[in-house]
Parts: sequence; C-alpha cells; structure tokens
Amino acid sequence: MKKNILVLFVLSGFIFSCKDDVELENENELITTIKLQFVNGSETKTFQFKDPDGDGGQSPVIDNITLKANTGYQVSVSFLDESKTPAEDLTTEVSEESDEHLVIFTSNPSSLGVYTYSDKDVNGFPVGLKGNYKTGNAGSGSLKVQLRHQPPVNNKAVKDGSVSPGSDDANVDFKININ
Repeated sequence: MKKNILVLFVLSGFIFSCKDDVELENENELITTIKLQFVNGSETKTFQFKDPDGDGGQSPVIDNITLKANTGYQVSVSFLDESKTPAEDLTTEVSEESDEHLVIFTSNPSSLGVYTYSDKDVNGFPVGLKGNYKTGNAGSGSLKVQLRHQPPVNNKAVKDGSVSPGSDDANVDFKININ
C-alpha cells in the first residue's frame, strides 16, 4: 500500500510539472531591449529601447529616430533579454515561432511613413522582423513597435495577420523625426 501511495505521489508530481512546462511555453517574454536598424544604401542607422530592469524600477531609455524625408529604408528588428547573463537574443525564438508572432510598426501620424513586411511565416502571414519603411514628408510624431505573441488556443492557430489576437510581448513608442 505504501508503495502505491509513493508511486501516485511521484506520478502526480511529474504530471503537474509537465503541465507547468506547457503553460510556460506560451508565456510572454521579458524583453529589455529592442534594436531597430534602418539601412538606406551605405547609410545604416540603429535606434534602441533599453529597459535593463524590466517593468518598474528605472525608466527605460528610448532613442529618438531621425530619418530622411521621402526615403526608403530596409528595416530589421531584434529583441533581447539583457536581464540574463549572457543576454538572450529572443529574435531567434521569434523567428523560429514566427507562426505565433507578429511585429507591428505604426506611424502616428500615418503620413510619417509606411512599413511593409518582407518576411512571412509558414502560413503566409507577415512576421515583421524584416521589412521596408518608406518615409513621408518632413514632420514628427511617434513610431509604435509592437511584438504580438499569438500562440495557439486549444491547439488551434489564432494568428491571422491582424493585430487583435494574442497579447503584447513588447509595445514601445519611439519619437520619430522626418527631416
């Protein structure tokens, strides 16, 4: 009888630990750094959001983006968790799980620029780690960068190419100046 109770106890611990692993797989990531790289010909500009201690604590440091008016840029974005040593590059995970992630770029006002996707997931939906940004006329405002985590629900994919399903892994407003 004691052996049966011990076996049940061990099995229940294993079952509950497996359940926790499954839930952790779909949790949002801690993103402490976002790097945006804008390339136009031989000119490369990099802008960052850095919040090394995560939410709370010290305020994040957010670079102001300055780009030329009426110019096309190739854009790449990377996500890091620098609260760990060594820092963890989450861009690889976002790429590997591209069918569960979407990066959204929103200019406000919209006349500042338009982002178009150049990468797609296995289902043909945009990912947003790479794309093109075409600036508009001179002006200033904000460029919102969101990383949406859109994991399956009840083993059914929810990513449909839109912003609405899922939750934010990152949501940052950069000030942008178009000259």
